[in-house]
Amino acid sequence: MDTKWLEDFVSLVETGSFSRSAQQRHVTQPAFSRRIQALEAWAGTDLVDRSSYPTRLTAAGETFYPQALEMLRALQSTRTLLRAHGAAGQDVIAFAVPHTLAFTFFPTWVSQLHEGFGSFKSRLIALNVHDAVLHLVEGSCDLLIAYHHASQPIALDTDHYDVLSLGQEALAPYVQADEHGRPLHVLPGVPEQPLPYLGYAPGAYLGQLVEQMLKQSPQPVHLSRVYETDMSEGLKAMALQGHGVAFLPHSAVAHEVVQGKLVSALPAGLEQLQGTLQIWACRARPTTRHHIKPLVQSLWDYLEGQAREAQGTQPPASSAHGRQSRA
Repeated sequence: MDTKWLEDFVSLVETGSFSRSAQQRHVTQPAFSRRIQALEAWAGTDLVDRSSYPTRLTAAGETFYPQALEMLRALQSTRTLLRAHGAAGQDVIAFAVPHTLAFTFFPTWVSQLHEGFGSFKSRLIALNVHDAVLHLVEGSCDLLIAYHHASQPIALDTDHYDVLSLGQEALAPYVQADEHGRPLHVLPGVPEQPLPYLGYAPGAYLGQLVEQMLKQSPQPVHLSRVYETDMSEGLKAMALQGHGVAFLPHSAVAHEVVQGKLVSALPAGLEQLQGTLQIWACRARPTTRHHIKPLVQSLWDYLEGQAREAQGTQPPASSAHGRQSRA
């Protein structure tokens, strides 16, 4: 039996909905249904009554639910004990971070934390956005640091996860500067001579945002994709060599812009081709089934205090933890 099936089953009981649980578990609804069926095949009986809506359990499912909770508690406790002996012990904070932020935002942010919060040991797990979120959902990291945009939200259920904004940055088109400091290419281009475009590979989080910005442009944008990769650092390297226009987060190019090696490819009137990304910190909410390391809790409290200070607000009287609306 795959332990993910137990987590799927518990999620289904808590939400009462296959679709909401599939979203919470970051799988498609058909895949989620197949996993519940696989659990039922292992159990040898139906656990879910599919003849009614909303979803409810069979008598066997009602019996199995507390057992599933107990098994997950035991597994979580065992993993916590084992991790205390490993590299990710109680004095280490494990961060799951998408590649772009791992190269740009994360090192500076950790240095600032060491100055304000104090020194701590950390472990960086650099992944694509989808896998980074799965690391948080599956309990394989302490904190997720990721971009968030309203058009491409990170779908974390706020009944189970806490979210804080760490700041924001721009996503905009950049290009190599010529010998006079002017951009080699300027958007939007013309149909007869589309601009060379350095794009993100299909499925990349930032690539989806860029494609949406291009579709919503008030003027048609004429680009010819000449190169693609998953990582913004790869796009930046190609842009620095003059291979074309690349949409990049400001933190990835700030140094090169100051040096005059990269410049904006945006003319006046096409400001819609510059987006604003939120940078989020996310963690699983402490529960009887999910233990939070004391060091992680202390860091989260510090980050909450910073967020309140930035917003000029006071902590709520009835709760120690603020809530963010559903992503």
